[in-house]
Parts: sequence; structure tokens; C-alpha cells
Amino acid sequence: MRARILYVEDNDDNIYMLTRRLRRKGYDVVVATDGEKGVEMSRTGAPALILMDLSLPVVDGWEAARRIKSAPETRHIPIVALSAHAMEGDRASAIAAGCDDYDTKPVDFARLLAKIEALLPKGTAS
Repeated sequence: MRARILYVEDNDDNIYMLTRRLRRKGYDVVVATDGEKGVEMSRTGAPALILMDLSLPVVDGWEAARRIKSAPETRHIPIVALSAHAMEGDRASAIAAGCDDYDTKPVDFARLLAKIEALLPKGTAS
């Protein structure tokens, strides 16, 4: 079974680069371009994992993660925060918002892929 990844990102270049690479690895990738759409798609799109940019329009990634993790029907979905903000405390803030892991941009694809594979429920890897 191909794992579905919900990628919540508003930058077209990042979407293009990461979705192509994940699809080549066998993942089914769907995209939401703002935090509010990301929260909605977490409910309706049955993702196995969410990659969440933190700097998003409408609802930021921290708030979107809090909403996803507070809802009984979506709280089980692992979330990896992705951020160009590499300041001290950003990782802790993302984890406090409910994210299961944190990675920085630009993305180190091998490192991110290892995090994805570690967080995916057993039997749902690419």
C-alpha cells in the first residue's frame, strides 16, 4: 500500500521539488497551500503522515498542527514540521504545538526520508 503524505506548503518551488522526489520514492503526495486547507485535508484525505511548513497563510503551521492533534479523528497522524527558521527554540515550539518531528529547509532529502519512514505506521511505507 502506498502511503499518502499530505504536504502543507505555500511555496511553489518547494512543492515542485519535494513532491517529485517523494513520488519517485513511491509515495502518494497531496498538497494543501495554507494551514486551514491542511487541517481540512487531514480530515478528508486520509494521510498517513503530514509534512507541515510552519510559515503559512490563513492559519500558520503551529496552529494547524495544534488543531490536527486536538481532533480525535486526526490526532494519530504523525506531523513533521518543516521550516526555514532554524533559530534556537523553533524545534521545541513545533514539538509543543503537536508536531512529532522537525526538519529545516532547505530539505536534506535523505534525512527527511529517514524521518518519514520512522514515523509512518508499520505497513504503510512506500
